[in-house]
Amino acid sequence: MTDTLSTPLSAPAVSQPKTAVQLFRFLDELGVSHTTKNHPPVFTVSESESLRDEIPGGHTKNLFVKDKKDQFFVLTVEERAVVDLKTVHKLIGASSRVSFGSPEKMMEYLGVVPGSVTVFGAINDTGGKVTFVLDEELMRHEIINGHPLTNDATTSIGRDDLLRFLKATGHDPLVLKVTD
Repeated sequence: MTDTLSTPLSAPAVSQPKTAVQLFRFLDELGVSHTTKNHPPVFTVSESESLRDEIPGGHTKNLFVKDKKDQFFVLTVEERAVVDLKTVHKLIGASSRVSFGSPEKMMEYLGVVPGSVTVFGAINDTGGKVTFVLDEELMRHEIINGHPLTNDATTSIGRDDLLRFLKATGHDPLVLKVTD
């Protein structure tokens, strides 16, 4: 007779989200130039404004949203831009009005916690569950800035290199005018 209680059960393998170091290594492997400035954690655009003089380029605000069919999107816009959540679904191809995605899905798909949503989270979306939308106004900047998976640093990357990064992660970003 076999003692089933002594046989260890293994939990399903859950992949750990990639770190900033792994993100930088990936960018290096792509030949993408990037710089990162460490700073105290920032949770809002207002808190990050003090860094503007130290970090040139377009600064981002990222919204993790979903529609009623559980299609997920990251809307990456200029930090002061306004996104109309009542109508943006018509522009991005959502099946209904969008609402904010849960912290659990944010961690599962992007590997980040609230306050750290970033376009760089694409590196963790290996299943292609998220559509990345870049606002046209933001993409007028030659340099784009975003959190490198945590909100205690800002990584600067060229606009064209950002597109190349997204494609290398298996995402075909939408570049649309989604702001007022």
